[in-house]
Amino acid sequence: MSTINVPKREEVSSANQAIFDNLEKAVGFVPNLFATYAHSENALGNYLGLSNAKTSLKAKEKEVVNLAVSQVNNCIYCLSAHTAIGKMNGFTDEQILELRGGTASFDQKLDALARLAKNITENRGATDAHILDEFFAAGWTKENLIDTIVLVGDKTISNYVHSTTKVPVDFPVAQPLETEIA
Repeated sequence: MSTINVPKREEVSSANQAIFDNLEKAVGFVPNLFATYAHSENALGNYLGLSNAKTSLKAKEKEVVNLAVSQVNNCIYCLSAHTAIGKMNGFTDEQILELRGGTASFDQKLDALARLAKNITENRGATDAHILDEFFAAGWTKENLIDTIVLVGDKTISNYVHSTTKVPVDFPVAQPLETEIA
């Protein structure tokens, strides 16, 4: 299999160099996965535009979706990154493991969100009716539904980029779940 390198700043376009500089200022480093998007003239800017777009989901709610989707798609890079971000958003290690499994026994509303994100991902968008009913019964809106579907797509893009390129994980590596996800 071909090896995909993580491009350095001097190896990318001037537009991507500017994005690298902004990431360095905001995050403290350029994550390898983001750098990999810079193999394309446009993909990094386009992806960050999608990822940072306005949404009805709060940061903590976005992490629920990111963790469930990344687990279904078995992306160790995104699981590692979003475990760190989940902790920054107030989730405990135990809660993060549960969210990765697509549930949240500690919060009914987040549980419905996690179940929805997992179900959408597993079924490639053919969401089970009872999962959708539970989502709405928990107080989520149609706007939240559409924003969740967009976020599932957003995270799936990164999951696929890493699964294909296998660039090194530059976050503390997420621990595996104790049991296989059903």
